[in-house]
Amino acid sequence: MATRGFFGRRPATDLAKRLPPGQHLTDDFPVLSYGPTPELPLAAWRFTLHDGPRPLASWSWDEFNALPQTTWRGDIHCVTTWSKFDTEWQGVTIDDLLRAAGIEAPTPYVLARSFDDYDTNVPLADLVDGRAMVATRFGGAPLAPEHGGPARLLVPHLYFWKSAKWLKGLRFTSRDEAGFWELRGYHMRGDPWREQRYTNDP
Repeated sequence: MATRGFFGRRPATDLAKRLPPGQHLTDDFPVLSYGPTPELPLAAWRFTLHDGPRPLASWSWDEFNALPQTTWRGDIHCVTTWSKFDTEWQGVTIDDLLRAAGIEAPTPYVLARSFDDYDTNVPLADLVDGRAMVATRFGGAPLAPEHGGPARLLVPHLYFWKSAKWLKGLRFTSRDEAGFWELRGYHMRGDPWREQRYTNDP
């Protein structure tokens, strides 16, 4: 389990208002993972939307990259207390995924599911209306495997453990089901501005 003790530098006063409480600014992009980086050949990669066990829509790598692409620029915040400013990501928004699938979200809750069997819960409201994407590029280049490539979830307004690496799909659920770290003491939502790091945080 991550701790509150990852330290970096404080930003200049004019940038400090962008830094959530308890966070420190880094110029690096720390690599934090529960296990080893999986090898994911693009020819075998597939992304699927599920309603419980039932598949709703699925895309190969080439089909996924033919979907509308969006660029997002902004700040990201890790629960281990580092923040990185002015990052740039490109991918497919959750709104565009739903449009491409021709569906409306069937439930208000989602589990993001990864190829390494990691999962994390995210309320639908935190994924739609331009708030999240499945990112395939970072800083103008293909997303590196150690940072979740070929594709990861990006939910930048929540702590970064919610932005699941090595994403293989989203599963709509009828209730807010705890994921890997949520079952191990992390907060069910993870808002960095409210310091929602652990289960009992407000």
